[in-house]
Amino acid sequence: MPRPFVAAPRAPRAPSRRLALAAAAAGLGAATAAPAALAQSDWPSKPVRIVVPFAAGGTTDIVTRTIAEQLTPVLKQTVVVENRAGAGGNVGADAVAKAAPDGYTFLMGTPGTQAINQFLYPKMPYDTEKDLIPVSYVVRVPNVMIVPPSLGVKTLEELIALARSKPGRLTYGSPGNGSTGQLSTELFKTRAKVFVTHIPYRGSGPMLQDLLGGQIDLSIDNLPSAMPHIKSGRLIALGVTSAKPNAQLPDVRPIAATLPGYEAESWFVLVAPRGTPDAIVQRLSAEVDRILKKPDVIERFRGLGAEPVGGTPADLARHIAAETTKWKEVVRVSGAKVD
Repeated sequence: MPRPFVAAPRAPRAPSRRLALAAAAAGLGAATAAPAALAQSDWPSKPVRIVVPFAAGGTTDIVTRTIAEQLTPVLKQTVVVENRAGAGGNVGADAVAKAAPDGYTFLMGTPGTQAINQFLYPKMPYDTEKDLIPVSYVVRVPNVMIVPPSLGVKTLEELIALARSKPGRLTYGSPGNGSTGQLSTELFKTRAKVFVTHIPYRGSGPMLQDLLGGQIDLSIDNLPSAMPHIKSGRLIALGVTSAKPNAQLPDVRPIAATLPGYEAESWFVLVAPRGTPDAIVQRLSAEVDRILKKPDVIERFRGLGAEPVGGTPADLARHIAAETTKWKEVVRVSGAKVD
């Protein structure tokens, strides 16, 4: 009988060029993804930097140093605070916007750097929305109208009367162009129908020194930096910018009690260069949120007149969007501009 025919086994086909390239690309992707994932899981492996876009001694500086002090033991790395003042916060913000997005550089943003400056400056060195991403909402604070006792006024009504009798002769200081100190005062000028001359500084610290020395006549500044001088009697608080009285200054009326509809609060937020790994952003946000829930931290901030907030990066993104719309309108109505 003839032997049955058995087909010889076929040799395996060589992979097509397309499949070979895909496999190579997948291997390369895995090779690059592994170190990236490892780097993120090991974060931080060196000191982390938070840039304060104003001089030392102001509220932005106080808030940042409080958070840095709390983060250092949690992250097991030193969290360094770096003051880079200038151009209403633009110098420091621009430095962070252009920093490597590796999770080692962050900005303590303010209404100026995140919402206001883009409507005040004819040319911005960075794009607020495209170059910086939200990490964590830290605290919100009211501002307070303050004057030295040497000015001779003790109420907001007396200040308005004095300003009207000396148009342009009184001066007000702010922590810088684009700060809520400037915009809050410009809004006050519009509502009170007075004209006082703006003197911008490189932060609350140097501005307060001149106010204490009588070189300028008044200011609207963040409550935390102004509070020690109010408590000591070296400055007089004429009104808070929140719609309701502040618990730390229960006897000081809101400016809105004299100028209905007036309201302007400040806030401080952590943001990062766009491209910072999401795993790092989410972890830092979660750590800050936990810190802001600690009773001793809450007590410390509230003692300064600040209210801890926290939340997710998405929560902060919504807040910044709403505040951008609000301050754009304030700039338009007040006619404020960079001096």
